Formats: sequence, C-alpha cells, structure tokens
Amino acid sequence: MGTLGRLALAGALVAAVFGIAAFVLGAVRRDGRWVEVGRRALYGVALLTTVASAALLFLLVTSDFRYEYVANYTTRDLDLLYKIGAFWGGNAGSLLLWVWVLSLLSAAAVSTRHPGAGRLQPWVGTFLLVTAVFFLTLVNFVSPPFRLLPEPAAEGRGLNPLLQNPGMMLHPIYTYLGYVGFSVPYAYAMAALITGDTGDVWLRVTRRWTLLAWLFLSMGILYGGQWAYVELGWGGYWAWDPVENSSLMPWLTGTAFLHTAVVQEQRGMLKGWNVVLIVITFLLTIFGTFLTRSGVVVSVHAFANGPLGAFFLGFIGIMAVVSVYLLIDRSRVYASPHGIESLLSREASFLLNNLLLLGITFATLWGTLLPVTSELVTGMKVGVGPPFFNQVNVPLGLALVLLMGLGPLLPWRRAQMENLAHSYLYPVAFATLAAAVLLLAGVTRTAPLVGFTVAAFAAAAHVQEFIRGVQARCQVTGERIPVALVRLISRNRRRYGGYLVHLAIVVMVTGFIGSSAYSQEATVTLRPGEPFAMGRYVLTHRGVWAAREDDHVEVFARLGVSKDGRDIGVLRPEKQLFRYNEQPTTEVAVLGGLAEDLYVVLGGWDDTGAASYKIYINPLVAWVWIGQYLLLAGTLVALWPEPERVTSGRRVGTPGTLPAPAEAGPTTAPVTGLTGR
Repeated sequence: MGTLGRLALAGALVAAVFGIAAFVLGAVRRDGRWVEVGRRALYGVALLTTVASAALLFLLVTSDFRYEYVANYTTRDLDLLYKIGAFWGGNAGSLLLWVWVLSLLSAAAVSTRHPGAGRLQPWVGTFLLVTAVFFLTLVNFVSPPFRLLPEPAAEGRGLNPLLQNPGMMLHPIYTYLGYVGFSVPYAYAMAALITGDTGDVWLRVTRRWTLLAWLFLSMGILYGGQWAYVELGWGGYWAWDPVENSSLMPWLTGTAFLHTAVVQEQRGMLKGWNVVLIVITFLLTIFGTFLTRSGVVVSVHAFANGPLGAFFLGFIGIMAVVSVYLLIDRSRVYASPHGIESLLSREASFLLNNLLLLGITFATLWGTLLPVTSELVTGMKVGVGPPFFNQVNVPLGLALVLLMGLGPLLPWRRAQMENLAHSYLYPVAFATLAAAVLLLAGVTRTAPLVGFTVAAFAAAAHVQEFIRGVQARCQVTGERIPVALVRLISRNRRRYGGYLVHLAIVVMVTGFIGSSAYSQEATVTLRPGEPFAMGRYVLTHRGVWAAREDDHVEVFARLGVSKDGRDIGVLRPEKQLFRYNEQPTTEVAVLGGLAEDLYVVLGGWDDTGAASYKIYINPLVAWVWIGQYLLLAGTLVALWPEPERVTSGRRVGTPGTLPAPAEAGPTTAPVTGLTGR
C-alpha cells in the first residue's frame, strides 16, 4: 500500500506539471482542446492524491510500522479516531492533506462553467496547479509520508497527547479547508489580471468559494479556541499564540475582501484593491502553514518542524513577486470610474472597515514576527505578549463593532442628515439605556462599559433592520410576523444572512468582553475535606485517585461544588500520564452556564491526598460558542442560492416580490451586511 501511495504522489506531480503546460498552451493559443487536456490532468491529480491519502490512512489504521510516519505518530492501541487524526499530526501527512483538499477543490472549480468566465478558466487551472506542484514537490522529495524505516519498528511513538481530543478532528480540517479554499478566488483574481478582465466576473464566480473558505476558517479558529479551552488548561480560549495569530490574519483580510467585493459589485469601485486583498489573504494562508510546520516560532501548536521553512519562504516570495508584477502591470485597467462622494456613505464605511481590519492584521503580524526579526537583526530574541496585542487590537476591534452598527444604516453615495437622525435614533437610545442598566448593575470600568455599549448599539441597529423589514412585509401582504420574518430572510438571503453574521459577531464580542474583563483566578492547595470559597461557589476537596487505561494513567481529583449554599455537582479535573510522553497532559473540569463557567485545573498532589488547583470563574464564555453557531447559520443563509423570479416575462436575479424593506423604511438605499448586496 505504501508503494501505491508513493507511485500515486509521483504520478500526481507529473500530471500537475503536464496540466500546467496544457492550460498555458490552451490559454495562449486559445485552443479549447488543450484546456480540456489540462482539466483532465487536474482531475487526474485529484484522483491520485485521493489514492495516496487512502493509502496513508490504511497504513495508519493497520499500524504498519514499516513506515516512518506511521511509527512516529501512532501506537497499536491508539483509538481508531486518533489513528485517523494522525493523518495531520505530522508534517508529511499534513502537507498531503493540504494538496489532497486543494486538488479536490481545484477539480470542482474547473469543472464548473460560468457565463463570461471562459477566458479565465485556463489561468485559474494554471495557478491552482502551480500551488499543487509546490506541495506535491514537498511530499515527494522533502517530507514524504511513505518513507520506509531501515528496520520495521516493534511499536510506534504515539500521537502527541494534546492532539488526542475530539476537537482536533474538527479544528485542523476546518482550518485547512479555509486555507485551501482561498486558493480558488486567488486563482481567479490572477486570471483576471492576466486576461485584463476588469469586470466583476471573477468576484461573482468566486463569491461562494470565498464565503465557504471564510466560514471554514471561522469554524477552524473557533473550534481551535474550544480545544485550547478544555485541553491546554490555561483558563482561556485565546492567547495570541503565533499559530493562532497565523490563522486570524487571513481571516481578517478575507473579511475585508468580502466587504469591498460588495462595493465593486454595487459601485464598480475598488477593483484593484480587491485583487490586492485576495492576494494578501492567499499569501497569509501559505504563511500560516509555514508557521505551523516550520517550527520557526515557539507555539503550543508547533507539533512538527523540519527543513520546510526555506521552501515555504521561497514559494511565498515567488507568488508574491508574480502577483505584485501583475498588479503593477495591470494597474491602469483597474482604475475605477467612480470615487467616494461622501464620508457619510456606505462605500466610505466599507473602506474604513478595511483599514481597521488591515490595522489589526498588521499589528498581529508585527507582534508575531518580532521574536524572529529581532533575533535576525540584533541577535537577541525579543517578543511581545498578550498585553501588546490587547492594547493595540481591542480598541481597533471595538471601532469595527461600532462601524458594523453604523454601516448598514448608511446609503450608497451620500447620506442625508435628516435620514441619519431617524435611522440612528432607536439604536442610540437602546445603547444609552443599556449603558445606564450596566452602570446600575455595577459595570463601572470604562473599557468593558464602552465595549458592552458599543455591542448593544450594533445589535440594536441590526435588529431594527429586521423589524422594519418585517413591518414592511406585514403592511403589504398582511402576513403574520413569524411568516413575514421567514419570508423576509428567505427572499433576501444574502442581505439578512450577512446581518445574522453581524449579530453573531456581536454575541461573541459580548462573550470576549465578559470573559476577559471579569475573569477571576485563584491558586490553592487543599487537604481532603477542606473547602475553598470563591465568588458564589464553595469547592470541597474530596481526595485524589488514579486509574490505569491502555496507554496512560489518569490521576484525578474530586471536588464537591456548591453555589449559594446549594450543592450543584462534583468536578473531576485530571492529569494523564502517557507511557510514551514525559509531560503529563491536562484534562480540565468545567461547570458551564450562560452566565459563567467554573473552570478547574488540577496542578499537583502529594501522598497525603492534598492537591493543588487553579480555579477560574469565566463569565459569558458560553456566548462565544453560541455566537459561533449563529455565525454558521448566518453564513449558510447567505450562501444558499436565492430564488429567481419572473417579472414581465423576463427572468431577473433580484429575489422577492416586495420592495426591499430598506426602500420601505427610513433607510432608503439598499442595505448591505457582511455578505449583503
């Protein structure tokens, strides 16, 4: 099976190089036969990488320790779930997964014909295959997954215990799908540059690709946060770790691109800017893989390292030079016929949104690379911690949330002051009321008070849009409110899906503020039967026990928990000691609720039965996860194809049978959310 895998990867590399030649010939000669040959070569790459991936999975599941990769990342008694997860546990498997997903998405991209995109297709296939050739070169020559050991191993070294968590079956896959998914809009953008197609065809063709990539990357980041919360035992879900940052940066630039893509579609503006954004996003996805797999930075996510850094930097450099050359060479044809007429306009708010997102991206990149750059320049490694990221990015993030509330109520081109006053009246009133209630409730610290108030304003602005839309439908059709709401969303999925995503962000921001500003922490050592009071909780240590499992020993403690004098349960934090790993891993115990989490980490123990704990009370964390699923729902609504309708015997793409609610309400221009029109 390993031989089959090696042959499949070698064949995929040959097919990819041949496919590039065929696509280029087809594009230059405008010969559809060569384009079809290139397309079939790409299908061949997808098939062969699928065969190679199946071969590696087979070797992992059957514990074939003749192969180095299998021996390094599995054991015979490893659960089947984690044997499958070992596929992406090391460099070779992770790179194979990258190119496998890329080839499948590429095959889907070139197999779909779009009106007006025929000239782009050969160059789209070319750029996708160029990326595939890079990764296929790595898995064939630099980090091969089917390398044989000189002598078969009797037993494997085992998968990193930190990866033995169900969350790791979701987080890497979603993150990879997000990373790889941005290759398709990048390839279309490059094709548009080469062909000089200044229209928004490539934007329309790739809108769903971009949204899907953005959704997968969002889910990857959030599932990673959940994994960190329950597995690493640091009491939180985000620590500005370098690899965390590397996934956040393309998400930020991808978010910026989603917004200004709408400006190009609606106003024909920012054409070159959109290409720049998608180029940056693509390069950041490769950079993120580089950080994770090169070991160049110290990170809890750096599960592998090796000689990959130079190859990644070389590829990033080549693609950056090619992209910049094309951008400069085609800059004139991408000049926009329109300019921003007023700062009080939708397009101005989107541009400001972009500047804020890029500001956060730059600050994050600077802080992430500072240890590396300082060592190169001065010979001393100087780093920054969470305080730097929080001081810079939190104000920018709050400004983004404020803009998220202001933007949907602004019209295109220019706003009239009298309309603005009417549009913002209720959101401002609600935010003022929310601030007053918070003050009365004891929220007096400036930063969280401002943060909650801004979030309330943004939420009210979006809820107001839903209310006005429903009112308009009810007045025109006589529908009941629930029916009107469902049909309003159904017939304007892109717009209201975007609003749901914005509301999800507001919900998550509320969780971020609460859990960061009001978290409590204590470190205690307790003897058996000894209680400890913290907030409204009393925790009583009952003792320490040990249990032997197949490949590890669990040492766990029991803590009886009461709240306001009432018993509410028993917590069981533990340490796991794997026989093939010297460092014990942490399994935290969480008693969660909508208001707060009681989070307990077992630190150590002694022969008397005493144990030390780190105990946290984390408010509002649940709202981060609730917002995650609201974001998923909103994005799926925006992705779902809108129905076409027939008007005056002519098929049109604008859905719905009613005037847009914004037209019926005080906001007189079409309203655009994250993905709205």
